[in-house]
Amino acid sequence: MPVKTMTAKEVTKKVVNQEKLFILDVRNEEAFRDWKIEGENFNYLNVPYFDLLDGVEEILDQIPTGQDVLVVCAKEGSSVMVAEMLSEAGRSVSYLKGGMKAWSEYLEPVKFSDLKDGGELYQFVRIGKGCLSYMVVSNGEAAIIDAARMADVYIDFAKEKGAEIKHVFDTHLHADHISGGRTIAEKTGAAYWLPPKDAVEVTFNYNKLEEGNDVTVGNTTINIHPIYSPGHTIGSTSFVIEKKFLLSGDILFIDSIGRPDLAGKAEDWVGDLRETLYKRYRELSDQLIVLPAHFMIIEELNEDGSVSEKLGTLFSKNHGLNIEDEAEFRKIVTENLPPQPNAYQEIRETNMGNISPDEEKQREMEIGPNRCAVR
Repeated sequence: MPVKTMTAKEVTKKVVNQEKLFILDVRNEEAFRDWKIEGENFNYLNVPYFDLLDGVEEILDQIPTGQDVLVVCAKEGSSVMVAEMLSEAGRSVSYLKGGMKAWSEYLEPVKFSDLKDGGELYQFVRIGKGCLSYMVVSNGEAAIIDAARMADVYIDFAKEKGAEIKHVFDTHLHADHISGGRTIAEKTGAAYWLPPKDAVEVTFNYNKLEEGNDVTVGNTTINIHPIYSPGHTIGSTSFVIEKKFLLSGDILFIDSIGRPDLAGKAEDWVGDLRETLYKRYRELSDQLIVLPAHFMIIEELNEDGSVSEKLGTLFSKNHGLNIEDEAEFRKIVTENLPPQPNAYQEIRETNMGNISPDEEKQREMEIGPNRCAVR
């Protein structure tokens, strides 16, 4: 049997279409428990590569026939060897090209909506990391919000759309992934915007992203209106686009709310978080479509692979928005937290410009699941 490859893009399609897939993950047990490829109709077998060095005979009866089988490892090499052994044993299997490294970095652009006068809004789904970023395209100009570090993906996409990137925004100083915002701005000459309260220690020049300072994209005047919304960080800023879309950053997710502790200030910022969610957001139209900077679980994906929900629906269904007692809210938000993101302090320092790790180090820093939400 020939050994086939499957790309991160192809696996993403299976996730979105809820197809069946059997994954043989040959990383160590701890890595598999911490972070894996998730799909609603995926089945898994985790057997560390070192347990298969003498052959795959002992697991053959656990590998199904008649459906796609994907062998996965960290960087590809081990999965190729295991896939070859399975192929020699007569099984039809594929291996994930680039391994979990490629899965972590893959961005799937989804056209989310048309905007007025020919504008468009795209959501970039980083499915292996749970990160969401956005591009507004209008009349030959583009603005990007919360870009991942894979800067060329956005630059190339804008070129395909015939748009020049004029503005790059970060809703806050990220701690779970390295921002591509500054790199995109440097490569394209775009203005880079960051909330000043999050930028006290940055080492580079930036435009101050502040409430009331509308930014226009294209001659068709698609206004991006910033709303100060602290809580995840002290500078966290949301955007309202065309009075229809609320880009909530890491403050509000579909299934949870943002955590306030990644700068070590949970007790200080929990009050800001509650005021943003229970007062500032309550003053907005419940018809706004919430577009967050992360998703937590694969079930949050819509049929087209995008992630969104009306604000009014979240006020009725999201538990984090329905904790009436302030003391209980404070307790849940400060005590009910997942482990902090891998290397989050180094990621913050990188996003401040204080350190400049090479590309391979940046990959290592980002490995692992999204951990930006309160459980």
